[in-house]
Order: sequence, then structure tokens, then C-alpha cells
Amino acid sequence: MAVIHPRIKRSLVVSAPVVRILAVLLGVLATLMIAPLGILTLEGDPDRLAFALSIAIVAGTACVMWCVTHGVEILLRPRQMFILTTLSWVLVSAGASLPLILGAPQLSFTDAVFESISAITTTGSTVLVGIDDLSDGLKLWRGLMQWLGGIGIIVMAIAILPFLKVGGMRLFQTESSDWSDKVLPRAGGIAKASGAIYLGGTLMAMVAYYLAGMTPLDAVVHAMSSMSTGGFANSDASFGVYHDRPLILWLASFFMLCGALPFVLFIRALRETPYVLWRDQQVRGLIGVLVVVILGLTAYRVAAGVPIFAALTQVAFNVISVVTTTGYASADYTQWGPLVVAAFFYLTFVGGCSGSTSGGMKIFRFQIGAIMLFTQLRHLVHAQGVFAQRYNGQPLSDEVVRGVIAFSFFFFLTIAGLALGLAMLGLDLVTALSGAATAVANVGPGLGPIIGPAGNFSSLPDAAKWLLSLGMLMGRLEILTVLVLLTPTFWRK
Repeated sequence: MAVIHPRIKRSLVVSAPVVRILAVLLGVLATLMIAPLGILTLEGDPDRLAFALSIAIVAGTACVMWCVTHGVEILLRPRQMFILTTLSWVLVSAGASLPLILGAPQLSFTDAVFESISAITTTGSTVLVGIDDLSDGLKLWRGLMQWLGGIGIIVMAIAILPFLKVGGMRLFQTESSDWSDKVLPRAGGIAKASGAIYLGGTLMAMVAYYLAGMTPLDAVVHAMSSMSTGGFANSDASFGVYHDRPLILWLASFFMLCGALPFVLFIRALRETPYVLWRDQQVRGLIGVLVVVILGLTAYRVAAGVPIFAALTQVAFNVISVVTTTGYASADYTQWGPLVVAAFFYLTFVGGCSGSTSGGMKIFRFQIGAIMLFTQLRHLVHAQGVFAQRYNGQPLSDEVVRGVIAFSFFFFLTIAGLALGLAMLGLDLVTALSGAATAVANVGPGLGPIIGPAGNFSSLPDAAKWLLSLGMLMGRLEILTVLVLLTPTFWRK
């Protein structure tokens, strides 16, 4: 009998539960591919062959991984959770890219991976041109990818990141963030409840969009990309095709905002009282930022001669789209004047609430930063004073403060590094800086004529697309989750 080296044996024991969970995720991915395959089969579209082959590859890989890990007990430690969190997004994105390579777009490997990573991370950047002419199955698949990414983000934000103490997320720890045997049933209950609310919100959006005048397919895809704050649309013009239909724009604004609110609070609102949403400091902060910015930019547009309701509708839609990191665009807001361009660049970094589908810095980190700043100013006046720091009724521990500071530092350092790399590839400053920011913040469109709301990412060099893909993954996984894998300490016993 062959003797296995102890280090190799230990590595196999550590990786087996991770592989088994990855097999389940690939199985879910293959199952979701059945829906577009069914539509394409009914329509007799040649793309059905691409989906059939993709299902065979993904499902086959999942079966092999499942069989190899037969009998393995799924009991994860923090180190395994870090590996699983990163690998799950990478592997699912790779599998999701297959229909884009084998189907009608016949994208290159680079473009297909970029598009799928953008979808799964709910970023919304695209390299596709002629989206209006894609098959119904591929349009549906783009929406399904974002919808799948959205539910994955919710689970990660509620249960995984607080457990791993990433980026100050420990502040939002609940029983769902504890992976001990004692509370796993509770964690499962919260995950199911969050999933039910996510599904319910998506169905409500589908019905609302359809009644407002969208076609059935458009209603389905836009509902999925609204609740996931993903931003993929069924037209090259994004929501510009509905620029003259304010009802649809206001409905989209509402559902994007819903996707950017903490899903745990929705559970509490249903079980207790709707007022729990407003009592949350994050929610009040997000609504406050949106109201101030929307009113300010609306007044700016009205002063430029735009009718007040039209200005309010367009400003509200696009501001909510950027702040929630959805990335829809109903107009080219870079043509609204330099003040608006600067405002939208700053809004790129904001993001929604923790525990939602949105990306960005998240509102709570700005709020904690403000608390720390005012505390420091008070210390300058009263050097011997002791000042309690609280957020949402909870004391701010040193661990949470360290997490927020570390995340914020690496968030902007990552953007700066990506922007420098993009500039080295020949991109102009506006494209490089806004491209890096929109990738790490998972927003979607950048600024400028190339990747702005009226453009896309198709003309960028392949190396730039790989850099941006890395940025999207790092931003989605809260950066520190990826960086910790690069440290030698992580891999030591």
C-alpha cells in the first residue's frame, strides 16, 4: 500500500470539503442553464447546442468532484472558508462563460471570462456589442448569471464575511455568522429566509415591469438584474430604450434600492414591524445621501433648462443606479456638465448597505469613519477624555475599527494599482482611473467616451480586461479575502 506524505494527506483532508461544496455550486450552475436551453429548444435556435454542451461539461465536472469526495464530512474551518470564498467565484465564473464562448457571440476566452465575471460579481460591465440581436436564451442567461451572483453575495455578506472578520463586517455578526454545529440550523434558516425574500422581490419586479409595458423576456431579465444590483440589460442602450417611459424608470429605481438594503432587515420587518428598516443607521445614511445628491443634481439640471419632472426622473434613476452599484444608464450623464461628472465619479465609491447585493465601500464604513474622525477631534480638545464609540446601538470594538481601516486602505490602494496598470497599457487617465474604480466597486460603467454610460469595454486590450476582471473579483470578495491567500503565513500550519 502506498504511503502518503503527511503534508499531502493533510492538504487532501483540508481541500476535500471545499471540493465537495464547489461540486454543489457547479451543479446549481448547470441546473440554471436548463432554462435558457429550454427556450432555445422551443425556438429552434442554434444556440441550444452551446447550452447543451455547456451543461454536459459543468455537470460532468460537478459529478466527478462529488464522487471523488464521497463520504467527506463538510465541516469548514476559517482557512478553508477563505479558500472556498475565492474559488467559488472563480470556478462558477469560468463555468458560466462556456455558453458565451460556444454560443452565437462566440466570444474569445478573454471576453467570455470578463463578461461572466462581470455578471457573477454583479458588476455589469460588458464587452458585448449588438445585445439587442442576441438570442433569447443568451439574454436570459446574462440575467440568470447576475441573479445567481446576487444570492451568493447575500449569503457571503450575512454568514461568511462576519465569521472571517473581514473589513469590519464583524459588526454585523448574527447567529448566521457562526459556523459551529450549535447554530448551523439557525444559519440555514436565515439563509432560506433571505433567499425567499430575494426570490419574492424578483417576482414582484417581473410583474411590475411587465405591467409597465416591458416584454415578458425583458421583464424577467431586468427584474433579475435589478434585485441583484447587477445592471445587465437587453439592449446596448441599457435603460435608454425606456428614457421616455418614466414609470419604468421609477420602478427600476425602487427595485435597485431594495437590492441595496440589508436583507436581514427585510426578515425582521416582516416578522416585527417595517420601522426596523428606518431605525437602522445604514439605511438612514443611504437614504440621506441619495436624497441630498438627487435634489442637488436635479436643481442643477433644472437651472440648465431641463423640465423639473424629467430632470428628477433621470437624475434619480442614474444616481440610484450608481450608488447601489447596479450600473444601468438611461442617459449619457457625462454630457450633463463637469459638476455632474465629478459627482458621479465620487458616487462610484459609495455602495449600498452591508448584507445587500450592492458593492462599493458600503455606507457603514463611511459612517464609522465619520465617528472615528469626530472622536479624534474631541480628543484633541479633551486629551484625557474617554469617549464611547457606538454604531447602530453597538459599541465599536478595536477589531471592527481595524477591519474598517484595513479594508479602506486596501480598497483605494487596489484602485490606484489597477489604474496604474491600465495606464501602462496605454489607456487615458479618465478611462484608467474610472475603469479601476468601477471594477473594484462593482458599479459597471466608467467615465469617458470609451467605457462611459454610452460605451462598453469591448475595445480595451485583453490585458486590461484581465486586470479589470481581477479588480471585479477582489472588490466583490471585499479585497482582504483574496489578499490573505497571498500571504505565506496563511499557508503555514
